[in-house]
Amino acid sequence: MLGGGGGTAGPGGPAQTWRSAPLILMLVVAVGCGKKEEKEAEAVAPVQTAEVRRDSIRRVIEADGILYPRNQASVVPKISAPVRTFYVNRGDRVRAGQLLALLENRDLAAAAEESKGQYDQAEANYRSTTAAAVPEQMVKAQTDQQAAKEAMDAAKKVYESRQKLFQEGALARKLVDDAQVAYVQARSQYEAAQQHLEALQSVGKQEQIKSAAAQVDTAKAHYQGSEAQLSYSEIRSPIAGVIAERGVYPGEMANAGSPLLTVMDNTRVVARANVPQGQAGFLKVGAAATVKQPDTADEVAGQVIVVSPAVDPNSTTVQVWVETANPGERLKPGVSVHATIVASTIKDALVVPAAALLPAEEGGTQAIVVGADGVAHARKIETGVRDGGKVQVVSGLKAGDQVVTVGGLGLEEGAHVRVERVEKERP
Repeated sequence: MLGGGGGTAGPGGPAQTWRSAPLILMLVVAVGCGKKEEKEAEAVAPVQTAEVRRDSIRRVIEADGILYPRNQASVVPKISAPVRTFYVNRGDRVRAGQLLALLENRDLAAAAEESKGQYDQAEANYRSTTAAAVPEQMVKAQTDQQAAKEAMDAAKKVYESRQKLFQEGALARKLVDDAQVAYVQARSQYEAAQQHLEALQSVGKQEQIKSAAAQVDTAKAHYQGSEAQLSYSEIRSPIAGVIAERGVYPGEMANAGSPLLTVMDNTRVVARANVPQGQAGFLKVGAAATVKQPDTADEVAGQVIVVSPAVDPNSTTVQVWVETANPGERLKPGVSVHATIVASTIKDALVVPAAALLPAEEGGTQAIVVGADGVAHARKIETGVRDGGKVQVVSGLKAGDQVVTVGGLGLEEGAHVRVERVEKERP
């Protein structure tokens, strides 16, 4: 029975197999657990998050532009004449009204002297007319009128006396008629003298004075015109600033209508930038702005002074002017600058960091939201304005949501994540 039914099991027999089974089972379990732990370790991704919160955010519009001086004047002579003297050179600082150059003006000075003499002569004639000529004429007219009246009265008495004698029969009719004719003539002379006197009083005196005054006005206007022509030979600065251009040299011809000098005021400058018409609608005069040259980090504060009411048909943009102070005149007209304009401030807006925005597979923008269970969910969102590292969320999120800012790229929907805290740097 032992020999037939059971003996010692040899290698590979049933007893050996039974003893190896627990070991194999433990190995299988160990391998399965290792794979499960490895799978779980691979499924939990470390991320960093930020809270969606309500905050104010600025609507910032940025554009590139060119700097221009706030004020600039091209000094153009009104007469053509050779330049006698220049009193300034390029780069000199000048004040408003300062004499910059003198043109040849000896002929104009002589004409002005002649006009002044004519003006003085007209004034003298006016004084003579008002003080002497008119009163003498008035005295003569009054004397003639008085003599004519006395002659008329005498002729009247003679006529009346002879008429009385004729009625008494003591005088011939012819003598009465002669006296009547003399009286009529004397009365006519009196009436003529009276009319002459009245004409001098009412019309003649005024007309003579007006004529003399008109001569004075004409001579004065001619004199002022000559003085103006002489003053045009003095080239003065209309504004305070710096001489930027001086086109000719002393002795050369200065032509009327052609710029002789250019004065530029650089104490304030204007950046002229072209803004897309969709953004220009948010801009208003007085909006705060900053101007910065691309090769420097210095920003200068300014404000919007002009928003063009028309759109450029070639570029379909709106030109905006930003004025800023220019301390030390470091900003040079003609250079390119970058303007940042604060169009408005949106209060109580949903705000997320710009790092939370990711491209959606079907297009648009999405954010990864981490729930309390540590599972990531993609949400498609609509964004509004951007201000530096902040972005306004119009729809798709709510206040308090935790959005992934680091580690979200390539994260699958429903993946388990582990939120890591970001250590703040100590000041």
